[in-house]
Parts: sequence; structure tokens; C-alpha cells
Amino acid sequence: MSHIVEVTAASLYEAVAQGLAAFRGNEWIADFGERFGVVRVSVAEVRVEHEVKLKDFTTWLERSGRSPREIIERQKIRAILGMPVTR
Repeated sequence: MSHIVEVTAASLYEAVAQGLAAFRGNEWIADFGERFGVVRVSVAEVRVEHEVKLKDFTTWLERSGRSPREIIERQKIRAILGMPVTR
């Protein structure tokens, strides 16, 4: 089974986060395998497709950023998902 949602994002992981947030907002999607599923991201301007294992996404999200840019990017994605934003 697959579900599709269109989002606008500045990075791959932001697109994953926005897609997950959109699915969580719909009660008709009961359990979409958030722990072990795969999210496919397709870029519209220049057609590029990525698959991200949700385990890899979660691991990345839980790591501390090494640069101010990485810290801000993780905070933004945590906010999209409704997670506490740590400093």
C-alpha cells in the first residue's frame, strides 16, 4: 500500500517530515509503518527520486547538529513533526 502527498521543502529530510506530518493529520491512515517503512521523495523541478528508510531519518533527527546550519535544520524538522525543539 502506498500514500502520496505533495509538499514544498528546502531539503530531503524536511520533505520527509512534512509528508509524515500530513499523514499524521489524517485519521483514515491508521498505521503507515512509521518505524520500518520507507518514504519516497520525488523532486518536481528536476525529477529526482530518493528513498529514505524511516530508521535512518529518525537516527538523523535524534543526532546533534555539528554546525549552526545543521542545528537549525533539525530544529525546523522537529517543529514540523510537533516534537520538542532542543537547543
